[in-house]
Amino acid sequence: MFKKGLKLFCSVVDKIVMYLGKGASFLMPVLAFIVVFEVVARYIFDAPTIWAYDLSLFLFGYIAALGGAYAQQKRAHINVDILYLTVSPKVKDIFNLISYSLGIYFLIIIFYVSVGKYEEAIEFDYQRQSEWAPVMWHFWVMLCIASSVFTIQLVRDMITNLYHLVTGEDLFEKETEDGC
Repeated sequence: MFKKGLKLFCSVVDKIVMYLGKGASFLMPVLAFIVVFEVVARYIFDAPTIWAYDLSLFLFGYIAALGGAYAQQKRAHINVDILYLTVSPKVKDIFNLISYSLGIYFLIIIFYVSVGKYEEAIEFDYQRQSEWAPVMWHFWVMLCIASSVFTIQLVRDMITNLYHLVTGEDLFEKETEDGC
C-alpha cells in the first residue's frame, strides 16, 4: 500500500513535469521566429521593433526556468562523473540526496524571493526599463511556478533514492537513467 502511494505520487509528478517541459519547448520556435523577425526588420528593412528584445528575453527565461524540472527528470543536468561513476549505487543515492537537498533549499529561496518580487511588481506597477516597457509581474509568477515544479521533481527523485537506499530495490521495476 505504501509503495503504491509512492509510485502514484511519482507518476503524477512525472506527468506534470513532462507536460510542462514539453509545453515550454513549444516556445522555442516562437523565440526563434521573433529573433529572426527582429534581425530582418533591423538589418534588411532598417526598422527595428521596440518589443522583440524584451519578448525574446521573457521567452528565453520561460523556456529555461520551466524546462529545468524536465531536464532534471531526463537527467540532463551536469554531474561530476569522475567521482559519481566510481562509487556504489548506495553511495550514489547518498550523493543524490545531498544534491537534491541543496537544490530544494535554493529553489525555496528562489520561490520566496519571487513571491516578494511579484508583490512589489503589482504594488508599484514595475515595468521593464525599455522603450516598450512591458509589465514584470508575469515573470515572477512564472519563476514561482518553475521553482515549485522543480522542487516537486527533486522531492520525487529523493523518494526514489530513499526507497532504494532503505529497501535495496528500485521503486519502479525498470527505473532507467532518465528517471522514467
